[in-house]
Formats: sequence, C-alpha cells, structure tokens
Amino acid sequence: MTAPESNQNQGAEAGSPARPLPVPGTSPLFNRRALLITGARGIGLAGIGASAGFLASRENQSTTRWQIDPDKCIQCGRCATACVLEVSAVKCTHSYGMCGYCKLCTGYFEPEPVNLDEGAENQLCPTGAIQRKFIEDPYYEYSITKDLCIGCGKCVKGCNMFGNGSLYLQVNQDRCVNCNICAISRECPAQAFVQVPAAQPYLLRGKDKQRP
Repeated sequence: MTAPESNQNQGAEAGSPARPLPVPGTSPLFNRRALLITGARGIGLAGIGASAGFLASRENQSTTRWQIDPDKCIQCGRCATACVLEVSAVKCTHSYGMCGYCKLCTGYFEPEPVNLDEGAENQLCPTGAIQRKFIEDPYYEYSITKDLCIGCGKCVKGCNMFGNGSLYLQVNQDRCVNCNICAISRECPAQAFVQVPAAQPYLLRGKDKQRP
C-alpha cells in the first residue's frame, strides 16, 4: 500500500471524508492566489506608469526653466512671498541700455524723498539692494546687489510708473530649484510666469535681449 493510499484510508477509518484536490476557479484558496497575482500585476503596472510620468516630468524640468515675462509682470509683490525658498529666487534686473542714468531715479527713491541722497529714509528698496553711483552731473548709475534683493518689485513698479522700465524682475536661475509647478506662478495674477528653454532661460528687455 502506498503512503497516499494509507493516509486516505486512515482518514476514512476515522470517519472524516477525504478532501478533494482544488479545482481551478472553484477553490477559495485558488481564487485568493489568483487575486493576489492579479493585484500584484496591477500594482506593478501602476508603478511603471507612475515611474514613466515621473521620468517625463524630470525630462521636462531638464529642458525648460521657469521665467517671468517682463511685459506681463505687474509688480504685485507675490514673487517675494510665494517662492518655496526662504529668500525668493526672483531678483531685480537692470537693463543699462535702457536706463536714463537719472539723478532722480523713480526706482531708487521714495515718491517724495527728503533728500536725493543714499540715506535709508530716501530709498524705495526695503533692503538697500540698489547701489547709486555718481558718474557726472546730472548722471548716476544704479546697480542691483542680488544677495540683498528679495524680489518685492517696488523699484520695478516705480521705474515702470515714472521711468523708462529699465528695471524688471527675472527668476535667477542660479538660485531657482525649478519646481515642477512654480509656487509663484500659481499665485501670479498676471500669469507672467512661463516656461522657457533651459538653453535660454532669461526674457530680457531692451538691448539686453541681444545677449546670449
């Protein structure tokens, strides 16, 4: 007598019927196994899809950069507060080719300054990021200290309202982390944030447009 026959007879002698082998499609155990296999395959496919989406997003990030269209910007102030960085990646840029080198610069001075000098009470910039340098009467040169600039746009607003618009805001690519969806773009009321080719990541004004 073989071992399987002996075990089957012992079960019969004890009064318990022999258990039939599971039939595909009818056994709960078989169905559970099939469900687990199917679920695992589904999870695998979903993982592949998510990975493909992530890689596509990464590829898009590597070929494009976020930038501000200076012709759409309305200097709302959100660039200074909405960036994911503690100090915004948006900085003021100066197109020297457009600048009038004015003694009374409306991007530098408060609307009604006490004096036309470098005193803090006269300056429009809250961090003192604009430096004023005398050239010859009545001409002055204005330069931006990027490490002090917070992207508030106050100087840009003054320059656009009363000057020639030589000051404008740009995302500084050395600081920007290039988020998939720019936090500032979500809050920009003028929809001035656009994606540009990584090879040419700036949208410049005036003669600066000719720079590489």
